[in-house]
Formats: sequence, C-alpha cells, structure tokens
Amino acid sequence: MSKRDWGIEDPAETYWYNTRTGEVEDGPQSLSVDRVGPFQSREEAANAQEIIAERARQWAEEDARED
Repeated sequence: MSKRDWGIEDPAETYWYNTRTGEVEDGPQSLSVDRVGPFQSREEAANAQEIIAERARQWAEEDARED
C-alpha cells in the first residue's frame, strides 16, 4: 500500500510511531515491524497508541453488531 493510498500527498511530510522506542519519527526511519503509521502530524503520531486502541474498539463493536 502506498502513502497515497493513506491519503498523504507528500511522503516527506509523514510521521511514524516507533513501538519499540516510543518515539515519533520524521519519515520512516526504523524497521517496519517496529513502527506504525503514517500519520499526518507529529501530534497524531505521538498519540498513536490511543488512536489504535480506539479504532480497535470501534472495529470490535462493529463486529459484535454484525454477529
């Protein structure tokens, strides 16, 4: 999946959250297994864990409704 598929036009302006170090990266710097993203802002990447948890909760609710 390309960055354009994520709705990000300028790949140089992306931010990633490194799950191993807990740091925000300007552009993809670490191994893909250690990072999530891309995010459009540094603030959004810094809140990656909360964003991921909320999305997982929403998906679980959708799955429960479908069952």
